[in-house]
Amino acid sequence: MEKVIFFNEKKFMWDGMTYDNESDALSVKAEYEKNNFKTHVVREDDKFYVFTQRIVTEIEVEQH
Repeated sequence: MEKVIFFNEKKFMWDGMTYDNESDALSVKAEYEKNNFKTHVVREDDKFYVFTQRIVTEIEVEQH
């Protein structure tokens, strides 16, 4: 499985886990989304993979 894929020109990273069924993958997807991630589930060879992209909600700038 590729570690990085692009959806609509946006980069998503594989979470490193392989799921045997869609319901497990969708459950993990929902947890990521609760934590401000955009997600995609990909099915390949009867296995499921979750890809995530972190949504930046706050940027901290260190001042000197």
